[in-house]
Amino acid sequence: MSSDADVKQGVRNLLIDCAGAKPGNRLLIVREDHRHGYYGEGLAEAVATHAAALGLLVSYLDVPILPDAEELPHDILSAFADVDHALFLARLGDQIRFSTRSTATQLVVSYALDIEMLASPFAVAPYQAFVELKALFNAMFSAARHIRVSCARGTDFQGCLSPPTGQVSGDVGIKRFPMPVFAPLDASGFTGRVAVAHFLVGTGSKYYEPYGLPITGTVFAEIEGARIVRWSGCSDEVAKVIAHYGAVSARYGIDRDAVHSWHAGIHPACAYRQSAHDNYERWSGGAFGNPRLLHFHTCGAYAPGEICWNIVDPSIEVDGRVVWRTGRIQVDAVPGMRDHLSRYPDVAALYEAPSQRIGID
Repeated sequence: MSSDADVKQGVRNLLIDCAGAKPGNRLLIVREDHRHGYYGEGLAEAVATHAAALGLLVSYLDVPILPDAEELPHDILSAFADVDHALFLARLGDQIRFSTRSTATQLVVSYALDIEMLASPFAVAPYQAFVELKALFNAMFSAARHIRVSCARGTDFQGCLSPPTGQVSGDVGIKRFPMPVFAPLDASGFTGRVAVAHFLVGTGSKYYEPYGLPITGTVFAEIEGARIVRWSGCSDEVAKVIAHYGAVSARYGIDRDAVHSWHAGIHPACAYRQSAHDNYERWSGGAFGNPRLLHFHTCGAYAPGEICWNIVDPSIEVDGRVVWRTGRIQVDAVPGMRDHLSRYPDVAALYEAPSQRIGID
């Protein structure tokens, strides 16, 4: 049972620390109907109640599900003209995260999908701590000369940003709350094999049927130069996967075999308590911040593509240092992380006992 004090702290972290709201500011809550099964019942109202107590002037904008949204529709953009902040409690905010038009209104999308998540350490832990942690991870990967990723199912790919530029791949144009991942790493410098198991799932960019494709066992994708060069494994499962890629790529007229980028979760308090198989759409927007999950953006030569691969419990080596060991971040292997966490003891405690709940058995 979530306490009101924890909900209040989660809302403060969201609106003050993340969005930068101040008393007297106008907040627009962009919400989708909870009956769609993505955002939890009562979440928008709880945020509004505590936002008002913080001195914000709150209004709502109800939006439909727009399966193929690429940009914010004009009528929604026009609603921002009279507000200082817009909070998306709607998957639309995630859909346009890589393509947001410039606006004077501060836009935020929440990955705390219900009141329980908003009151949990995932949303209560200081937002700024994870912004700074993300910068440490970005700097580490940007400077790396060699990165290798493996997992118990047979993943083994390696490489680096190609060519080393001192920068990771393009990031999103909307603030995310909480901060769950480091910036995507361009896949073009990596070669090897990815073990694809459990299911294929959409990336939160567009919504199509079937959004999730269960996989029996494991199939393997060989990648080279940001391309899928071959699939292997059980012939029936491989045929099913290839057919799914064909259907999705044909629907949107995109590059079927493109592998754009990858990244992993960095928030040890990101917990997903339901089964992924109950709601693939919700899982894809709520679980990916857990360090036990590394995901690829594929099918489309752009971020985030349209089909996601998820590697459970990855190990990541950077220039010979193991920085992820079977899904757990090794704090002392990340330059500057131990010193950073000394300023945030509550966050340090989360890394000592990270959540294991990712919605996958």
